[in-house]
Amino acid sequence: MIKNAYTREKLAFSILFLSTLVVVLPVILILIYIIYQGWHAISWDFLTQMPKRGMREGGIFPAIVGTLWLVLGTLIFALPLGVLSAIYLSEYAKDNFLTRAVKLAIINLAGVPSVVYGLFGLGIFVIFLKFGASILAGSLTLAIMVLPIIITTTREALDSVPQSFRQVSLSLGVSKWETIRRVVLPHALPGILTGMILAVSRAAGETAPILFTVAAFYLPRLPKSIFDQAMALPYHLYVISTQVPNIKLEIRYGTALVLLMIVLSLNLVAILVRAQFRKKRKW
Repeated sequence: MIKNAYTREKLAFSILFLSTLVVVLPVILILIYIIYQGWHAISWDFLTQMPKRGMREGGIFPAIVGTLWLVLGTLIFALPLGVLSAIYLSEYAKDNFLTRAVKLAIINLAGVPSVVYGLFGLGIFVIFLKFGASILAGSLTLAIMVLPIIITTTREALDSVPQSFRQVSLSLGVSKWETIRRVVLPHALPGILTGMILAVSRAAGETAPILFTVAAFYLPRLPKSIFDQAMALPYHLYVISTQVPNIKLEIRYGTALVLLMIVLSLNLVAILVRAQFRKKRKW
């Protein structure tokens, strides 16, 4: 009996390990291939110069700056609104039909194709509000797109904090908001940062929303305000891969490698911050 249980356990571990390899191995191979094809293009000039001759020469500096502007703008609009919405749904809203419908709608919005968000941003921010194709319109569109991710992960983080923490704080006469701010949020912060990591990854890599709201085909200068158009790495990569003939293959993969490095670097910073907060958690 014990031998059979041990055999089943080994078999289950083997299946789980193989399933993990099936998921992880293709991603690693893709990363290795992009690094192998693109590292020759990486240089100081490639990272800091303006594009030249219709993007066949020069660097990708405006696209890097535009991408960072969009990520920053997305977080400025989406993170506070998403966290506050999650706090209300988790801590204040009553469990009724309307609340459950809102929660279901938020989950469904996370699965809406990004091109739909792009068309929505075009109609609302670019045309109706007359922001034009700009960093502001693109950031607002991306913020709406990543809001469901931030709200969902923040709610899960808040729900994971034991109720006993809230009860002890309230029994000492602390108000509900002070309990949330000083007791619940610090313990939920690692989960909130997880949502931020997912939001940054999606916002930095999307092409369809910025295609309608902000991205410029060829703009060899830096944006001067949030009402200017900007180049962005995802759209820039799409353009040089499909619209610009006779461009070197290493430039395409070099651009893809830079985009990956930016996303991974932003994620790494957030992961390190999250790890520091997890070390301080006592449960």
